[in-house]
Amino acid sequence: MAGLYLHVPFCRSKCVYCGFYSVANTDGKARYIRALEQEIVIRGDYLRGEPVRTLYFGGGTPSLLSPDELEHILALLQPLLGHTVEEFTMEANPEQLTSDYCRALRALGVNRLSIGVQSFDDAVLRFMGRRHTAKQAAEAVHNAAAAGFDNLSIDLIYGVAERDNDLWRKDLETAFALPVCHLSCYALTPEENSILYKQIQLQRHAPVDDGLAAEQYRILLEALPHSALRQYEVSNFAVPGSESQHNSAYWAHVPYLGLGPSAHSFDGESRQWNPANLARYCDNMETGVAFDERETLTCDDLYNETLMLGLRTRAGVDLDAIRAQYGDARAESLLLHFREHVAPEHYQIKESRLLLTETGLWFADGIAESAFII
Repeated sequence: MAGLYLHVPFCRSKCVYCGFYSVANTDGKARYIRALEQEIVIRGDYLRGEPVRTLYFGGGTPSLLSPDELEHILALLQPLLGHTVEEFTMEANPEQLTSDYCRALRALGVNRLSIGVQSFDDAVLRFMGRRHTAKQAAEAVHNAAAAGFDNLSIDLIYGVAERDNDLWRKDLETAFALPVCHLSCYALTPEENSILYKQIQLQRHAPVDDGLAAEQYRILLEALPHSALRQYEVSNFAVPGSESQHNSAYWAHVPYLGLGPSAHSFDGESRQWNPANLARYCDNMETGVAFDERETLTCDDLYNETLMLGLRTRAGVDLDAIRAQYGDARAESLLLHFREHVAPEHYQIKESRLLLTETGLWFADGIAESAFII
């Protein structure tokens, strides 16, 4: 089974924290859809006939596409999809999720919504550059539930200086009270191409406080038992059985095809990606260029990624799989590294799996990188 990701690059405006590629207008939608049609033809055999199990529309703001535009894109994708899609996720902004729009998405086969709430505090939303209010965020979730969506996810951002710990607890309480079965929580991070990063460089905003982020992550974990959600990855929490199939496949190194500007693809051996530029992407597709760049992954690259992705999850790394794919010596070296260089309270070995503890997950990326094969 494989995954398919489609990047919709359009936004009404840029949020201060966002590092994903997007354009702050919708002027190029018609040309973009024509380019998608060309890319589907050019890359139709990329997955080598592997059935597509998960479909994910991300962005940008996919919910800026009309139902008619979405229906047209899905018709273009049909030769790749067949009838195997189990999870069809679409990212959406609250201000677009009217009752009518939610019903239209359900009719098109979308069965999971990822709603970009970020906060239930209007002052924080204004700082972030969001276009919705706290009231609209809650209304969007209820509209989606009323339209028949029972697989709903919302995003929240923590570590924001404009929101103290009490307001963060209030945001979590509000989230837990809504009819959602999945929550993604991310620390405010000044991505290099974000507005926030530029503001910090120009000293128009204070640097992000890592201590505040760590404290609010702790508050999140303390609040979690009071909800039906359970952590399954550093930043992701779900009612058991409602974990994101699409993202979980990424972490398990399942092949996927990415369509649209800036989208990445992975075939198990190499990674390819399109230009993070709408005009250049369209030019490429119109002239038959399949992708912009390609990286062939070595055995060490794949091993490092297995560590990085696996250690971010509560399931951890399968040591038997490491032995089978990379040899006994590599597995023993990994265990020796953990015994000598990782604090005992940050990891455990359980039923042939190497996994990080609740406290260790906060340091997941650093712990993984320390064990990389360079």
